[in-house]
Amino acid sequence: MSEPTSTSNDPVWLRRSSTLEGISALLLFFVAMPLKYAFGMPEAVKVIGMAHGLLFVAFGLLLLNHAVAARWLLLRMAISVVVVSLPFGAFWFERGLRRER
Repeated sequence: MSEPTSTSNDPVWLRRSSTLEGISALLLFFVAMPLKYAFGMPEAVKVIGMAHGLLFVAFGLLLLNHAVAARWLLLRMAISVVVVSLPFGAFWFERGLRRER
């Protein structure tokens, strides 16, 4: 099966980055932080936290790119960032983008 091509109005990479950011947040909250605080292993938070931060920055850049191309209002962009910052919000955001297509 071929890879879907992305146009400026087709947020394939934005959806993917949202999903990856959501997975990294769940790993941080439910794996790395318990390892740090329950078992004294702070290395997990350093590694997963760094990955989560990089994925969140990548998501933000892709969001900005898509929002400009799709002519989103600034309010919609702000709401998107807030939603993705919440636990499980990235998955809800991705689902909304999928329905929008």
